[in-house]
Amino acid sequence: MAIYALGDVEPSIDPTAFVHPDATVIGAVTIGPETTIWAQTVLRGDVGRITIGARTSVQDGAVVHATTELWTDIGDDCVVGHLAHLEGCVVESGALVGSGSTVLHRARVCAGALVGAGALVPNGMEVPSGAMALGVPAKLRHDAVDAEAMILSNARSYVENGRRYLKELRRVS
Repeated sequence: MAIYALGDVEPSIDPTAFVHPDATVIGAVTIGPETTIWAQTVLRGDVGRITIGARTSVQDGAVVHATTELWTDIGDDCVVGHLAHLEGCVVESGALVGSGSTVLHRARVCAGALVGAGALVPNGMEVPSGAMALGVPAKLRHDAVDAEAMILSNARSYVENGRRYLKELRRVS
C-alpha cells in the first residue's frame, strides 16, 4: 500500500484496519480499528489532519482532504461511498455519504443522516440526524432515514468484508 510520511508526520493506522494496497494515505491521517479503506482512495493529510473512526468504510476512489484551518473528521460506523469527496467537514458517527457526492468546508453530516449519491453539501450546511441531503446543491428531506437499515447494517457488512480481505487478498500478477 502507498503510505507516506510527509516530513516528520506519519499516518497512524490501527493494525485491525484494512487499507487496500492501491489506496494512498499521506501525512496526518488517523485510521481507526476495523475501518476499511478501499482501492484508489486518497487520504491526503498534507496541510490538515484527517481522522477516521472505527468500523468506517471509505470506498473506492474517494478523496478525503483537509485545509490548514479545517480538518476532516469522519466518525465511527460510517459509510463513505465510491468516488465521494470530503474536505474540511465533519461526518458524525453512524452517517452515510453516498457515491459520487461532495461534502465541503464547515459542513456537518450528523449521526444517522444520509447524503444521497451525487449530492453536493455546500460550505457550512448541516444535515441533521434522520435527514437525507439530496441534489445539487443539496436540499434536505427530514425524517427520511432509518439509520439501522440504511447505514449501520452497511457499515457492519464492510467490517466483515475487510476481515475477509485481510485474510484472503493476494496479488496474482
